[in-house]
Amino acid sequence: MLDLDYEKTGGLIPAIIQDNETNKVLMLGYMNEESLAKTQETGKVTFYSRTKQRLWTKGEESGNFLNVVSIKEDCDKDTLLIKVNPVGPVCHTGSDTCFEEENKEDILFLKYLQHFIEKRHKEMPEGSYTTSLFNSGVNRMAQKVGEEALESVIEACNGTDDRLIYESADMLYHLIVLLTSKGLSIEDLARELQKRHKK
Repeated sequence: MLDLDYEKTGGLIPAIIQDNETNKVLMLGYMNEESLAKTQETGKVTFYSRTKQRLWTKGEESGNFLNVVSIKEDCDKDTLLIKVNPVGPVCHTGSDTCFEEENKEDILFLKYLQHFIEKRHKEMPEGSYTTSLFNSGVNRMAQKVGEEALESVIEACNGTDDRLIYESADMLYHLIVLLTSKGLSIEDLARELQKRHKK
């Protein structure tokens, strides 16, 4: 339940819109009580337009809606953070964001893959290759990482860039499976690399 202090901000609360997948800030808008209520009711971000002096659902003309994932208030209860899944470009100029930034998620696919593999580990669906890896045990999973690492080295020395990418992707996938089986994740690797970078 949100408990916002509209009086402090003259009736309008700034709402930061953030991509749920990439964490990129997409735009900033303003909401009053009515627009927030409509946002919560419809699941699509609706602002109060200061220029049009009316409620304005983002995408009502372009079709580029902002589908709500979560809404949070800040510690002072005078700002909102709304995480969304955007449908198409966010800015009226056609840019991914209103700050003329690209909203890419290539590297963040690894986070999705980590969660997917964790889900496989929890559910262990029959017929899944990932399930078969978990069932094979740590020694076999570690062996697969080694095999894929060797194939990556061979492609780096004597193969093509495309084959190197292909084999490296296999190696990374099997490494994430191995880490997951040990209760670890690719985020743990990122934290270790961050610590080393600071030294």
